[in-house]
Amino acid sequence: MLGHLSGTRGFGKLNLGIGDYAHLGVVVFFVISGFLITRLLLLEREKKGCVSLRLFYARRALRLFPAVYAFIACICLLWWAGMVHLQAGDIWHAVTYTVNYLPGRSWQIGHLWTLSVEEQFYLIWPCAFVLLLPRRAGWVAAGVVAFAPVARAAGWFFLRETAYRDMEMFPMVADSLAMGCLLAKISGWLEEKSWYLRLFRPAYSIGLVALILLVNRYSGYTVVSVFGTSIVNASLAVLIHRSVYYSRDWMGRFLNWKPIAFVGVLSYSLYLWQQLFLNRSSTAWVNAFPQNLLFAVATALGSYFLLEKPFLRLRSRLRT
Repeated sequence: MLGHLSGTRGFGKLNLGIGDYAHLGVVVFFVISGFLITRLLLLEREKKGCVSLRLFYARRALRLFPAVYAFIACICLLWWAGMVHLQAGDIWHAVTYTVNYLPGRSWQIGHLWTLSVEEQFYLIWPCAFVLLLPRRAGWVAAGVVAFAPVARAAGWFFLRETAYRDMEMFPMVADSLAMGCLLAKISGWLEEKSWYLRLFRPAYSIGLVALILLVNRYSGYTVVSVFGTSIVNASLAVLIHRSVYYSRDWMGRFLNWKPIAFVGVLSYSLYLWQQLFLNRSSTAWVNAFPQNLLFAVATALGSYFLLEKPFLRLRSRLRT
């Protein structure tokens, strides 16, 4: 959100000197998502002896579909009213979760590329987990981590003269999710290794953060963009693991602090609706700071309490 707020009227450009920090936030989300989903799958298999794909997809649909399709419907109404401008194919790709394969997408639906990647992950990974069983699925995740730099290099070599050169197509970004999956699968084994636990020390953790920011700063260079993502993914995995392993130290207490936790609760709503208001290309009053930020938060609150929360209660009953 801070990355999108930068450049909006009344806020100005915010250069933190660490590269595209908005995109870095997306990478953090992908690694966390792969880790969390795989942990849930492992726990369900441990408790029940199997994983129900039917219930998995039902829970995911109840969590994601109501809010995103309400958002897309709102965009359609604004488009028909002439208040926003869309490109050909925007709505179709948004509805089908394929925005990450759409060049030149409009700002209003552009952020849905991340949700498209996430949905493609949901379609592939749980099925692989169930069909191959956790051990083989872990090797699949490791293979994706190894293959993604090759896919990025091939994309740069073969697509550099096309509109797809810098597209976030699934093979190019799947290693962030796969790194989280792999971490969930081998976290118990890693916790038995003294050399690995040393990485949880504050000095090493600070070093990993510095490494992530350094790589992100120079991610515009081809070699860094191809291989640097792998370094960032691995570093983030260690930091995420540390946060879970030391959940009661000062950082754990901060991350579990109620205001911070509530941002996590509201994060999906904020992610969806901020795009309407944090638009640096618009001179409209609603897109100027500070009201753009207030509108984004207010709309997200409305979406969460009026639309998402009733479906979350239904999802909880399904889980039971």
